[in-house]
Amino acid sequence: MIDFKEILSVSLILFSVIDILGSIPIVINLRKKVGHIQSEKATLVAGVLMILFLVGGKSILGLFGIGVEDFAIAGALIIFAIGAEMILGIEIFKADPEATTGASIVPIAFPLIAGAGTLTTILTLKAEFAQLNIAIGIVLNLILVYAVLKSTTWLERKLGKTGLDVLRRIFGIILLSIAVKIFKTNVFPSEMF
Repeated sequence: MIDFKEILSVSLILFSVIDILGSIPIVINLRKKVGHIQSEKATLVAGVLMILFLVGGKSILGLFGIGVEDFAIAGALIIFAIGAEMILGIEIFKADPEATTGASIVPIAFPLIAGAGTLTTILTLKAEFAQLNIAIGIVLNLILVYAVLKSTTWLERKLGKTGLDVLRRIFGIILLSIAVKIFKTNVFPSEMF
């Protein structure tokens, strides 16, 4: 049954975890490397991943003998690499001249939009909210993600080179912090602290 309060709660939780506004510098940086990012494809793939995890996330991971914690740690390592690239100005994700759509899937659809944090959050939300309301919250977030991905050129013009550089470094530090938190939470159980 559709519950607007649940939809609002789920939407806000996912919005804060996905943090598409915080990913703008990363998206712009990747677009400069690969030339073009297919917003539709990135949004669609991220949406499919999120819905798959909503319907059978634990089962999917279980097929590979992977726990939620293992998945979260792998995602944390990728997020850490992206953050380090943003802060240090090094190139980890190299553009493949023959692949025209690679950056749309990795690292944009996964792990930036539908990363370990998002997918683990979706699994967690199932304990508290109805599946239909979570699905609607996912769709609402995907609409926002698509709008942001489509407007990165405009946002880049508005921010300018200096503003973009400052944002890239700030969000690089934030990404590193998120990666460390995800890693720490899943490697060291809370009982140890």
